[in-house]
Amino acid sequence: MDSLDIAGIPIPNAGPVFLAALTIHIAAGLACVVCGASAALTRKGGERHRRFGRVYLWSSVAVYVTLTVMSAIRWRENVHLFAIGSLSFAAALTGYANRRRRPDIHILGMGASYVLLLTGFYVDNGPHLLIWDRLPAVAYWLLPALVGFPLIARAIARRRREQTPARA
Repeated sequence: MDSLDIAGIPIPNAGPVFLAALTIHIAAGLACVVCGASAALTRKGGERHRRFGRVYLWSSVAVYVTLTVMSAIRWRENVHLFAIGSLSFAAALTGYANRRRRPDIHILGMGASYVLLLTGFYVDNGPHLLIWDRLPAVAYWLLPALVGFPLIARAIARRRREQTPARA
């Protein structure tokens, strides 16, 4: 199968359905990256945090649906990406479902979803990205988690400190 080259990244020429799904997938993925980071950086529980979180969740739905379409078309090439995407989507749903009752699970789920989203991006595109192309393949799998999970742990610890009444 031939491929197209867009900005140095080879795009499989797997037909118009694949390319349409990929176009939506890229736009939704960018929305996830921007809204996920924005939600993480805004005041928790505030209207902006909730709005960014909802857009992140619906964008992750679009990412997952388009990933499923593209994986059905190119299963052998995409099975590992489908696994990463499935875990990311499941984590987002878990985090969103626990946003009120279990805030630590909310933080962990949404954070893990974001880390897995970035992992999928780097695993698929890292070999074609400036600087990332010099890293060993294992870095695409591990670096998002090595950066993300300490930040998630810090956010959970901070939330717990803020919820604990001060001792006199």
